[in-house]
Amino acid sequence: MVEIDQGRCGFCGGCVSVCPVGAIELAETELLIEDTCFDCGLCVAACPVGALREGVKRSGEASLGRRYDVVVVGAGPAGSTAARVAAQKGLSVLLLEKRQEIGSPVRCAEGIGHDQLVPFIEPDPRWISAMVDKARITTVHAGREETLEAGGARGCILERRVFDRVLAEEAVRAGAQVLVKAAAKGLVMEDGAVKGVLVEHQGKEFEVEAGIVIGADGVESKVGRWAGIDTTLPLKDTMVCAQYLLAGIDIDPTCLHCYLGEEIAPGGYAWAFPKGEAVANVGLGVQADIAALPALDYLDRFIEGRSFLARGSPVTLILGDVPVALPPQNVIVDGCMLIGDAARQVDPLTGGGIANAMRAGLYAAEVAAKAIEAADASARLLSEYQRRWQAAMGRKMARNYRLKERFSGEERISRRFIHLFSLAVAG
Repeated sequence: MVEIDQGRCGFCGGCVSVCPVGAIELAETELLIEDTCFDCGLCVAACPVGALREGVKRSGEASLGRRYDVVVVGAGPAGSTAARVAAQKGLSVLLLEKRQEIGSPVRCAEGIGHDQLVPFIEPDPRWISAMVDKARITTVHAGREETLEAGGARGCILERRVFDRVLAEEAVRAGAQVLVKAAAKGLVMEDGAVKGVLVEHQGKEFEVEAGIVIGADGVESKVGRWAGIDTTLPLKDTMVCAQYLLAGIDIDPTCLHCYLGEEIAPGGYAWAFPKGEAVANVGLGVQADIAALPALDYLDRFIEGRSFLARGSPVTLILGDVPVALPPQNVIVDGCMLIGDAARQVDPLTGGGIANAMRAGLYAAEVAAKAIEAADASARLLSEYQRRWQAAMGRKMARNYRLKERFSGEERISRRFIHLFSLAVAG
């Protein structure tokens, strides 16, 4: 029977199309071969990456066995920003992304304040779907709705699939090396310090030495766990989210909408972020420990109850969890720093994290450059990154976390909370 290298497979489905007996099935991100396979070899010839073979294991040494000043795990906004800045500082940088396409799948409502974006990259129509300049915040209680309108702050609704890739391209232009479909499988440790990353790429595992490892591997971060940093999220600090990209709806392309109320999204809120004419990201997040239904059920119910949304058709479904916690007390150890969602640096009230992630990437890279120059990657020296983050964002994070904890249940439809929430949304 033909063997599959799942690590190398690109899940393109080409092999399925040539199989004469229907023995191959593509199940999202896993390729399955049934016992009816009779080794005709057609699928092997049709595979563009050599992931299928007739019982012969691929051999050979990995081409990336050398040492880098910095290895960044995860090519989201945090990781790509860190990689770019570190490379601009003259460091040798390897940026690893476990998926085969940077920016996909999207797990984001894709909104960011214009003023939060411009310090890191000049806005570009290629990856901005809509510009908004006002917001409508609607409270829902016992079937009654009340809407408050706010304006003034400019915001961008991104096209993350393009935006994330552009950030990685900028890192490459600065001198970083990027490797996609390259999963971190563990850390290289020496005397309790992080010294590199164990990487799986195209069916091979190899070690990459690093002066410093930066973990930017998202809400599911394993780098932190491997390094001994406790990033476990309690359910009350986990927002479970579901979102459709809805087409064919009637929505003002310059206005974002937020909906508050326990019957809409317990402990969280729903949103409709326009992405151009008649298209919007429509989703919600619910607090994991109090939600009575799955997030997707709340979302379907929310859409069905609003005629301007119900007439639309979903062309994309996005699912995921968002950390709405305070960052751990320490996000550094000897030789390693965590940034972005991996470090729980998401706004606890709104769930917004793109700007925070890029800021963390900037700080971590600048501190990494100092550490490499001093030949000292100890937690003592790397702690400057955490101090800078705390000074810039710690107070705001702590305030918004207190507000999240203080206002619960029906208190979230109070005038006081709506005012505070609108300020947080505006950035």
